[in-house]
Order: sequence, then C-alpha cells, then structure tokens
Amino acid sequence: MDPSKTATEAAGGSAGRGGRRRRSETTDDNARYFLPKAGSNSDKPELGQEMTSEAEALVQAFRSGQVFYTLVAWKAVPEMTGNEPRIVKQALKKG
Repeated sequence: MDPSKTATEAAGGSAGRGGRRRRSETTDDNARYFLPKAGSNSDKPELGQEMTSEAEALVQAFRSGQVFYTLVAWKAVPEMTGNEPRIVKQALKKG
C-alpha cells in the first residue's frame, strides 16, 4: 500500500468531495526541498538551504535531526466537467 494514500484511495475509492480524485501532482519536476533556516520553528517555518532532491533532503534532515520542507507552487486554472465549470489547482514546474 502506498503510504501517501488513504485507505479509501488505496482501495480504489475517492477521498473528499465526490468524483474521481487526481493522482498527486507532487514530483521532482515541481517540488523543491529545503532544510529549515537556523532559528526557525514549526510555528513560524522559514526556508533555509535548498536541497537538490528529496533523497538529499531526507539524508541531511536525518543527519542533523531536523525536519525538511517540501514546497510546491500551484496555479488556479479553470476546468470543465461536462457543463459544469470549476477551478482546480495545477502544479507549476520548478524553473
């Protein structure tokens, strides 16, 4: 079972508000990984050094005993479902 999915999603159902749920759009193409800035905390997180990959961030966070942050930028875009317009999020590629 994929640990990032809920039990409902893993069983083929949908989570949340009806309809089909999209697969996560968080990939190495659009996600950025940061260690926290010195002196920041979870109440007021501040981004410090950027890591080149999730694996590097995971190792550095483990070595230093701290957390790491994943940042994804999203854009609101229109989508038509039949005759029903709605606004959905679209992950932007890092650049």
